[in-house]
Amino acid sequence: MHQLHIPHEVRALCEQLKAAGYECYLVGGCVRDLLLHREPKDWDITTNATPEQVQAVFPDSFYENDYGTVGVKTGSENAKLAVVEITPYRTEGSYTNARHPDHVSWSTMLSEDLKRRDFTINAIAYDALAHTLVDEHGGQTDLQRKVLVTVGDPHARFTEDALRMLRAIRLSVELDFALDGTTATAIAEQSTHLEKISKERIRDEFSRLILSDRPMQALYVAQKLGVLKHIVPELEEGIGCDQNQAHSFDVFEHNLRSLQHAADKNWSLQVRLAALLHDVGKPAARRWGDEKRDWTFHGHEVLGARMAEKILKTLVFPKDIIQVVTSLVRWHMFFADPDQVTLSAVRRIITNVGKEHITDLLHLRMCDRIGTGRPKEQPFRLRKYMAMVDEALRDPITVGMLKIDGTKLLAMGEKPGPRIGWTLHALLEEVLDNPEKNTSEYLDKRAKELFILNEAELRSLGEAGKERRGKEDEAAVAALRTHHHVA
Repeated sequence: MHQLHIPHEVRALCEQLKAAGYECYLVGGCVRDLLLHREPKDWDITTNATPEQVQAVFPDSFYENDYGTVGVKTGSENAKLAVVEITPYRTEGSYTNARHPDHVSWSTMLSEDLKRRDFTINAIAYDALAHTLVDEHGGQTDLQRKVLVTVGDPHARFTEDALRMLRAIRLSVELDFALDGTTATAIAEQSTHLEKISKERIRDEFSRLILSDRPMQALYVAQKLGVLKHIVPELEEGIGCDQNQAHSFDVFEHNLRSLQHAADKNWSLQVRLAALLHDVGKPAARRWGDEKRDWTFHGHEVLGARMAEKILKTLVFPKDIIQVVTSLVRWHMFFADPDQVTLSAVRRIITNVGKEHITDLLHLRMCDRIGTGRPKEQPFRLRKYMAMVDEALRDPITVGMLKIDGTKLLAMGEKPGPRIGWTLHALLEEVLDNPEKNTSEYLDKRAKELFILNEAELRSLGEAGKERRGKEDEAAVAALRTHHHVA
C-alpha cells in the first residue's frame, strides 16, 4: 500500500466517481511526480466512464476535444487544482501522420489505456482511495534507476507521435534521468519524423526545454541524436566555428553556455532565447583579419537579429517575444568603455530596446561574458555601465516634479520673467526638505507669499533652490554608483 498525498479536491472527484459506480485512477505525470516527491504541475484522472457519463457526475465541466478529456471545475483557489482533467480509458487506432491517432475508442480496461502511454514512468496508475499502484510496465523500477524508457517498442511509440522524441529529451533533463539506450537509438533513427509535427507543438516543447534547469545538456543531446537540426538548424552552423582569442569555445558551445547561465539565474524565456541566439549570425559573418591575425565577426549582431527573427517566426512564437528577442540580439554588442561613453549614448541604447527591456539587455551581456569562459559576470566596466543606465533612467530632480508650474503662477498674478523661475526653484527646495509639501494647496498658498518678496530676496531663494537641486542630483548619482560598487 502506498499512501501518497492527494489534495482534497482531487480525492473528492475520485470519491464521486466511485460513488457513481465507476473506476478511477490518478495517472501520468502527477503519479510520477508524487513518487519522486515532487509537486505535480497538474492532476489527471482516468476512468472507465465515458465523457458523457463523467459530465453527468460533474455538471460543472466542459468537453471540447476529440480525446474524451473532460475538464472538471473544482472551485479551488489553487490554479493547479481549479480544473482537473478526467479522461476515459482509451485505445488508439493507427497513426498515419506521426502526430495524432486516426481514431480513438473508449475502453473498459485500465491495461489498454496504460499500454498506449509514452514512457514507463508515465504509465503508473494510482487508486487514491484504496492507496494502491498499478504498474504493468516497470515504471517504478525505472524511477529508481533514473532511466527514461518507452512503453514497449520505442520505434512504435515515436512513429505514433514524433513529438515524444523531443519530450523524451526534455523530461530527461527536467528529472535528471538518463535516456535508455534503445530509446536513444530509436530517436536518432527516427528524428526526421519531427518534420511532420506542427511548429506550434514543437515550439511548446522547445520552450519547456529552454525553461528547464539544464537546457545546455538538453540541446547537446538533441544535437547528438539528430533532433536539433529539425528545430533550429541554424545553431548547428556554429559547431566547429572557432572564434577569436577572447573566446574559449566554438560558436555552438558559446551559445549553449550563454543560455545555461540565463537558466542558472532563472531569467525569463526571452532572455534565454536571446542568449541562445545572440551569436547565431557569427558563422556567416566570420572573416579572417590579417592585421590582428585573428577571426573577426563584424556585423554579426545585425545578421543574427534577422536570423533570430526568422527562426522564431518559423517556430510561431508570439509577436511580442519575437520583437523583444530580436531587439536584444540586435543590440547585444552595445558595450563600450564607460570612461568614454556618454549618458546620451546610454539613453540611445535604452531607446533602442525600451526601458522595460534594458535590464534584459544587461542580463544578456552577462550571459555572453560567462559563455566565453570568463569567470566573472559583472566586471568593473559592466558594473559602471549599469550605474550609467540607472542614472539615465532616474527621474531628474527638476521643478517639473512640483504640483505647480509657470502657467499656474502667471494665472495667479505673477508677471512673466525671471521671477517665475526663482519662485519655482524656491518651492522646489522646500519640497526637497519635506516632500509632503508637494500639494497644489500648499504650493499655491506659498507662491502667493513669495510674490510679495522683492527681486533680490526672491532671487536669493531661487538660486539657493538651484544649488540644492544640483547637490541632490549629485547625491542620487553617487548613491547609484555606490550601489553598483563603482563609486
